[in-house]
Amino acid sequence: MAFWIKVCYIRSMKVLLQLCFCFISLFCFSQQAKDVDFKSAKVHVEIQPTIKKVKGQVAYTLDILKAVDSLYIDAVNMNIKNIELIQTHQQGDPEFLNFECKNNTKQLIIYYAFKQDKRYELRMEYVAHPRKAMYFVDWVEGVDTVPIENNIKEIDLRKQVWTQGQGKYTSNWLPSIDDMNDKIEFDLSITFKKGFDVITNGRLTHKETQDSTITWHYDMEQSMSSYLVALVIGKYDKKIKHSKSGIPLEMYYYPEDSLKYEPTYRYTKGIFDFFEEEIGVPYPWQNYKQIPVKDFLYAGMENTGTTIFSDSFVIDSIAFVDKNYVNVNAHELAHQWFGDLVTETSGTHHWLQEGFATYYALLAEAFFFGDDYYYWNLYQYVQELLVQEKSGQSSSLLDPKSSSTTFYKKGALVLHLLREKIGNRVFRETVKNYLLKYSFKNVRTEDFINEAENFSGKDLSGFVNRWLKDKTFYIDDAMESLEKSTFIQEYLMVDCEIASSKCITYLNSGISDESKEKVIAQNANLIKKEHFKNSVKVRQAIARYLVEIPKDLKIEYESLLNDKSYFTVEFALYNLWTNFPESRGAYLRQTKGMVGFRDKNIRTLWLTLALLTSDFEPENSQQYYKELRDYTNSRYDFNIRMNAFKYLSMIKACDQPCKNNLKQASEHHVWQFSKFARQLLKEFN
Repeated sequence: MAFWIKVCYIRSMKVLLQLCFCFISLFCFSQQAKDVDFKSAKVHVEIQPTIKKVKGQVAYTLDILKAVDSLYIDAVNMNIKNIELIQTHQQGDPEFLNFECKNNTKQLIIYYAFKQDKRYELRMEYVAHPRKAMYFVDWVEGVDTVPIENNIKEIDLRKQVWTQGQGKYTSNWLPSIDDMNDKIEFDLSITFKKGFDVITNGRLTHKETQDSTITWHYDMEQSMSSYLVALVIGKYDKKIKHSKSGIPLEMYYYPEDSLKYEPTYRYTKGIFDFFEEEIGVPYPWQNYKQIPVKDFLYAGMENTGTTIFSDSFVIDSIAFVDKNYVNVNAHELAHQWFGDLVTETSGTHHWLQEGFATYYALLAEAFFFGDDYYYWNLYQYVQELLVQEKSGQSSSLLDPKSSSTTFYKKGALVLHLLREKIGNRVFRETVKNYLLKYSFKNVRTEDFINEAENFSGKDLSGFVNRWLKDKTFYIDDAMESLEKSTFIQEYLMVDCEIASSKCITYLNSGISDESKEKVIAQNANLIKKEHFKNSVKVRQAIARYLVEIPKDLKIEYESLLNDKSYFTVEFALYNLWTNFPESRGAYLRQTKGMVGFRDKNIRTLWLTLALLTSDFEPENSQQYYKELRDYTNSRYDFNIRMNAFKYLSMIKACDQPCKNNLKQASEHHVWQFSKFARQLLKEFN
């Protein structure tokens, strides 16, 4: 019969001593993956968003690789009960075992004399109120829409639940294994109220409808680290395309954003097909899903087969010119091989995930945008690394405490240099064999380097010492490689910090847009009327750097307000308003209906300038103020709120409701935003 434990406890001093020893012993925690192999997990969770509660059941199947007297599950601040430990036999009924356990605030520890080469099943029920890893957005009981402050219309609450488990956070909502070295095949069933879409890893097998809820059943065929378990709950539409190899590509979007679907997901299928061809290893999962969410912590996250990304990248065709999803799209997809299929053993080897994803994303973009784009971005990486070097912040690529600049940008550059060193064919064979050899396993840097040495026949120890182990950034070597590009050669040749006769002709020549932007940034006084006939990118540079506008360029500069670029319009509106007070009303009337990006960059600026222009629609000033202040409310994306707070602070108009919203923002889960809010509160006080 089953041995039920309602609440975990310690029954004897002997077990208590074992527990004390366990906290001291590295074996108990960091070494568990070597002795215990968690194979699969059957998970069912019921989520109650208004009270931020997760109620669930988990059944783990595990193999004992070496006899041990205890094992643990990571479970942060959970109430766990009804635990069963079962030994499965090849013949006969399952055997329910007697055991001891301890549920502290971090782990559930099971004490039993586990036998080598035996299979066990561990079942439990739990309740969690996660403080991180699972986020409940816009949940107000019984409220779906709220009026905006000027009462002209209502705005829908976004109402989402989404997870972010990278690091060691999944154990805040699911009893799991924080150690990424133990890969588990998860099958998830999620019960949630009707009217919402539930999306998680794997293939949706079926749905069960109850009176007020639906249970969504998903199946994963392959194993993965627990931090890659993810779910999103919200209201979405989706479109599905298929890769050349037949993989379903599910692209989600908000129902009201149907016109933004194409520019947001532009090149998605092409990127997927490019990776399968370039990498040489088939996509390893059943399907690929991408879901935008509100107030996400990062640009995107590569959960297994299920990328979650910030809805700030949901854009229209105009925004595509300035800020698009292509790089993030490619980066997170590359992680499906580099990070998900093969996973680092520890932070020491983090570049094997981020450096590879950054590099392969750049390769994909180069496939669509050309080699000049590739070298331009590598050059930007080098400049960022050079700034880091000069500030004394450089670190080894194998330092687990390195900056994201090191892991991402230096990692990508190192792969570029390695490809040059061993040759294109050998590099591709190296990567392919590395992925095949270590599929669904964990890797160290030496695993990859060994493959490179085997296929190239070269001793790479010098390369490793210089580029991976040494914290120094060797700028001369990096630039020597980049200067093989005529595009980079041209860019470096152009220098107009000291104006010369040659500089006058640059902006009318056939040099690259990037080179022209460099000229404008160095000496905006060179700009003449004819230079406004350049591309959108160059005109954007004019709007950005020509802040003191000569009167003879006024008409040409005003034409920037018509550009298909939200950045250009934002810069141009502010600079024109500042330079020509007599025309402020005309500029405001011309741009009155413009919103800009999802963060309302143009609209929030427009409202601010309208409030500062005393003779512009004074009868509407109170309405404009209320709208700007309303954007500080929590029902708006944190980027919109940040813009509104910034402008209200700038014009010294953050009243008490604004300050109340700012106080709420100081506790927001996006740390950059909460830090901004706390700093602004200090200034007000």
